[in-house]
Amino acid sequence: MCGRYASTTSRKTLLETFEIDPERADPEMAPDYNVAPTKTSPVVIARVPKDTEDDQPQRQLRNLKWGLTPFWAKDPKIGSRMINARAETVHEKPAYRQSFKSRRALIPVSGFYEWFPTDEVGKSGRPLKQPYYIHPAESDILPLAGIFDFWRNHDVPDEDPDAWLVTFSVITTDATDDVGHVHDRMPMSVVPENWADWLDPTNTDVDYARSLMAPPATGSLATYPVSKAVNNVRNNGEGLMKPISAEDAH
Repeated sequence: MCGRYASTTSRKTLLETFEIDPERADPEMAPDYNVAPTKTSPVVIARVPKDTEDDQPQRQLRNLKWGLTPFWAKDPKIGSRMINARAETVHEKPAYRQSFKSRRALIPVSGFYEWFPTDEVGKSGRPLKQPYYIHPAESDILPLAGIFDFWRNHDVPDEDPDAWLVTFSVITTDATDDVGHVHDRMPMSVVPENWADWLDPTNTDVDYARSLMAPPATGSLATYPVSKAVNNVRNNGEGLMKPISAEDAH
């Protein structure tokens, strides 16, 4: 799964990398080295604009909440349990299939965290887990495959800022060798040459969409242990991403 990641790239760099008009982007967010479910983070989407005669999808950079709340949900809190969608079934599960068909997204992360059980036993009697940071070896941005959805709060009028909740989920798959020694699942990614077709909301061929995502190429990710301080979602800062020695990891 993917349950925590870092989002540290500037708005300017994201706009340049994904070729997004600044007028179609939300305000800059502060770097977050410990993004957890229910937090808000920059996400790249594409929509057919309603304010022009142009019918071509336009990319947007939006600050969305992590944890997908489907449009049909009665309670928005369901999103906290839907942070990941399995690549194997995302196109057919009721909670995800409509979003996968026409509301696909890219989540630009700096890297993500996974936990590996150690030989140490905690007070609960369960093995303690060592966090690892996994990031692109030769890039500052890892574009994760995701989906998003709009949920309407019918208890408030249209003009209320809380009328709409827009949320997202990260798509995951079986881990490659780069990550498999730490965790058996990892996020899917989308290479730059597939971004346009992946984001295109008019591309509703789910089989084709499935072919556009893949695990990051073997050898493209670097993995190392980091401080257990990342375990606490209240902790933040660049230090969470720094490697620690093998001795300190046990």
